[in-house]
Amino acid sequence: MAQEEQNILPNGYTVGIIGSGSWATAIAKMVLCNKSLLNWHVRNQKDIDTFTLTGSNPKYLTSVKFDTSKIFFSNDVNEIVRRSDVLIFAVPSAFIKSAMSSLTEDMSHKYVISAIKGLIPDENLIVGSWINRALKVPIEHIGVISGPCHAEEVSLERLSYLTIACQNIQLAREYTKIIACNFIKTTVTDDIYGTEFAAVLKNIMAIASGIFHGLGYGDNFQAVLISNAIQEMKRFVDTVHPINRDIKSSAYLGDLLVTCYSQFSRNRTFGAMLGKGYSVKAAQMEMLMVAEGYYAVKSIHEINEKYMVSMPITDCVYNIIYGNVPPMIECILLTDKLR
Repeated sequence: MAQEEQNILPNGYTVGIIGSGSWATAIAKMVLCNKSLLNWHVRNQKDIDTFTLTGSNPKYLTSVKFDTSKIFFSNDVNEIVRRSDVLIFAVPSAFIKSAMSSLTEDMSHKYVISAIKGLIPDENLIVGSWINRALKVPIEHIGVISGPCHAEEVSLERLSYLTIACQNIQLAREYTKIIACNFIKTTVTDDIYGTEFAAVLKNIMAIASGIFHGLGYGDNFQAVLISNAIQEMKRFVDTVHPINRDIKSSAYLGDLLVTCYSQFSRNRTFGAMLGKGYSVKAAQMEMLMVAEGYYAVKSIHEINEKYMVSMPITDCVYNIIYGNVPPMIECILLTDKLR
């Protein structure tokens, strides 16, 4: 008889969340399906007070009700880290450094799951690598949540699928037990680098999809754009981290599709506003939420200066956002490159 695997996570392990946006709120809903207590870092004490009083996040997914007797809130990141064995990071990638700037607790023995779909902008690092280098979390302790899953649909308990990537597959399986529930199905992979980069790239592709939608291009063209987008993503991730992977799986193609087509996609919304004539700054101000692709396209463009992968869609978005090329002109140029 095969010997049973020993659990890696400690018995009765505790879970903490860093972040209080819509995705963090959706993840909290998942976690509380499996854990009787959650530690939750919310920066603003006024938001904590309102949350405790009303039982819902005052700013995001306000329709989701929580039993706050099961939540320990704190605006002190060190207190949340100290109380938690497993920490789930769910803040925009551009703000993770500031979110952790006051950290003094030792993270070297912690287990961390990144739910961040972006890069550290000024360092062009995937989040897992930054957590490993800056916070001294062992790379084998780091997991990544990916897959086609909008927070708004989680709040409605609509069936969704998530992939947990971790170099240690056994630990990945244990991480799935934190978020899997009757409306969340999970799979595992050891492709932590590919899934992180794919999650970054699909945001850029969604901005492109939105730009073309804003310019009045139809569904026929969108199908061609997305077909080319998945090929572009494959070229890049296979060059940066060459392993055998199925780019058609939900962590790659599925996430790309939902981000490019969904009404809930903030990156697509951001792109659509650019296509309709908004300036980058005006679109950002009106959205009130972060479109990760804005930061990602600059980072990917800079990373690709080393690899020189053919990335016409990424180049198009970069030229519009950072080169100030009018969307109509840049998009016409791109249409001649698509097949």
